Amino acid sequence: MSETIYDVLVVGGGPGGYVAAIRAAQLGLKTAVVEREHLGGVCLNWGCIPSKALLRNAEIAELLQRGKDFGFSFDNLKLDYEVAYKRSRQVSDRLVKGVQFLMKKNKIDVFQGTAKLRSATQVDVSAAPDAPAVNGQKFDGTLNAKNIIIATGARARSIPGVEIDGEKVITYRKALELRQAPQSIAIIGAGPIGMELGYVFRAYGGEVTVIEMLPRVVPLEDEEVSAEVAKAYTKLGFKLLTDARVESLTKTAHGVEVKAGGQTVKADMALVATGFAPNSENLGLETVGVKIERGAIVIDEHMRTNIPNIYAIGDVTAKLMLAHVGSAQGIVAAETVAGVETVELEYIYMPRCTYSHPQVASMGLTETQAREQGNEIKIGRFPFQANGKALGLGDYGGFVKVVADAKYGEVLGVHMVGPEVTELLPEWVLARNQELTPHEIARSVHAHPTLTEAMMEAAHAATGQAIHI
Repeated sequence: MSETIYDVLVVGGGPGGYVAAIRAAQLGLKTAVVEREHLGGVCLNWGCIPSKALLRNAEIAELLQRGKDFGFSFDNLKLDYEVAYKRSRQVSDRLVKGVQFLMKKNKIDVFQGTAKLRSATQVDVSAAPDAPAVNGQKFDGTLNAKNIIIATGARARSIPGVEIDGEKVITYRKALELRQAPQSIAIIGAGPIGMELGYVFRAYGGEVTVIEMLPRVVPLEDEEVSAEVAKAYTKLGFKLLTDARVESLTKTAHGVEVKAGGQTVKADMALVATGFAPNSENLGLETVGVKIERGAIVIDEHMRTNIPNIYAIGDVTAKLMLAHVGSAQGIVAAETVAGVETVELEYIYMPRCTYSHPQVASMGLTETQAREQGNEIKIGRFPFQANGKALGLGDYGGFVKVVADAKYGEVLGVHMVGPEVTELLPEWVLARNQELTPHEIARSVHAHPTLTEAMMEAAHAATGQAIHI
């Protein structure tokens, strides 16, 4: 048993956990992290970061295949997917090393191993036998802490009756480990992961079928956004099956056979991208009586569980399973422990991004949701085909759509689809947080020519004073 008593012990070193640890250390709290696999968690190692590196390669691959639009051609264009894979690993490794440096910089002890609560102030650590020690720590025993933050993330959810074998039927993690793009793949789930990885494989020549049980792709987005993405993906050669529940998935000698929506899809492999389940098991939570509902740890607005000194953040809370939300929760938890001023998060107004092509970015209520809640609303739209920078880029599909309260101008939702819209969203998040209206956005001068002008133009439209449409 370690004689050290930590002010904060974080279980899980992903984007929620390591950020919570850094903020706690900044506030003068003696802090430690227990991580069973790799600092940075799924996001940096097998999720957000390597997938975005692959998406960049895919965008370039698609651009090269559009060479005639820009006046160049190739006699024999060759795309090497293994190079894309290796680059994605290099990007990931570089960021993970950066997190390791941040732990040392902030004097945070890192223990490599599996954690389990013995009590509300004690955590047993089983050292990972084949994992390298981080920060020189190789510990097997019990750690003492005044406060514990659970940040154990989530894992890919499967379909009842479907076996994930890691070869013919895979999840996102195995998909990111592939060194060759599949010649054909059936993707079950048209959310961010399915649409992003589908775009990667399609850009490298794969035949991609996306199967979605709900009526439209990216089904949680505004209906107009879903329609725009479907149009773009159909143009790219995707086969999209919506309103199609999987009836069976059978492995064959040559791959898989998926029956869904009255159709049979044959492919080399199937990717199951149907969501995530919180990692709340085998943590000893029942030992100390931490409340769990539907697998997720229950928390209040300050990330406290029902046990006063135990907190939970990130995907294990199932509030909104996004890395940046976990990081924001981690900061709130650390500040609450330290007793300093903090904020309350509005999850509906957290940014949501899908890095498909075209990209999707949104926050707040969709138009349908806003109307269903009884709001009298104004809509402002602006298409990228009327934006000079988008036309110059040769990437002008999509639009910016603003949903605002008709009486007071409150921004209720923003929904964008098009070039680099994931980079444009923070202006709207800031506007919402500072209670600005479309009027203030419209009257803020945006540089010309830029993609950001589309936001200004949509804001003008929401105030009934559209300029360029």
